[in-house]
Amino acid sequence: MSLTRRSLIPLLVAATSLPAFAADPRITPEERAKLIRYLQDSQKEFLDLLEGVSDAEWSWKATPEKWSVGETAQHIALAEGFLFEMSTKAMSNEADPAWEAKTRGKTELLERYLVDRSTKVKAPEPLNPVGITMTRAEVIAKFKENRARTIEFAETTQLPLREHITKGPFPAFDPLNAFHFVLYIPLHNLRHNQQIAEVKATPGYPKQGRSSRGLVEAAGDDLGDVEQLGRRG
Repeated sequence: MSLTRRSLIPLLVAATSLPAFAADPRITPEERAKLIRYLQDSQKEFLDLLEGVSDAEWSWKATPEKWSVGETAQHIALAEGFLFEMSTKAMSNEADPAWEAKTRGKTELLERYLVDRSTKVKAPEPLNPVGITMTRAEVIAKFKENRARTIEFAETTQLPLREHITKGPFPAFDPLNAFHFVLYIPLHNLRHNQQIAEVKATPGYPKQGRSSRGLVEAAGDDLGDVEQLGRRG
């Protein structure tokens, strides 16, 4: 039986209103590669900044309200676990059929604003480092543990991260999807790496020069040179 013109009209309208294809909610190979690079680069920069930092340098503050190197490093280490949990929270929500429209442009927004320290924001209460007492060794151990998990996840996940969304710690970015919260981790890390570098460049910062280990190694090299000269004499 043939369709009448009247019955065809609603079908044609419905067909033309549908998208040509549904976007894949999984991250693309390009997104994965960029995320892994961000994670690795921010990790190296962070650990390099903490290399040889003394106890005096760790706790020094330019003013009472500013963060020390130690407080900033603790904030980075704790934030990674918090943000990973936010990604898990997003995945626990039902897939949002309008995820594309709701999160369009958010990746570029995060990349642009998170690393820009010209705009200062107050850390959420769970991540405020004031009063936290973690040693440099404890912070580095916590950071490495969390970062290893995040990198493994970034390298292997096949979850449909982009279609699961939730609100984050800053309403200006809402809503974000599960992928965004993982991307947030290295971008946030890079932001506060800049802060650590700023503290270390502040007049009055108690720079120790080389670490004590480096001085011992250098002294050992000098003694070796003296022994070599003695043998030649």
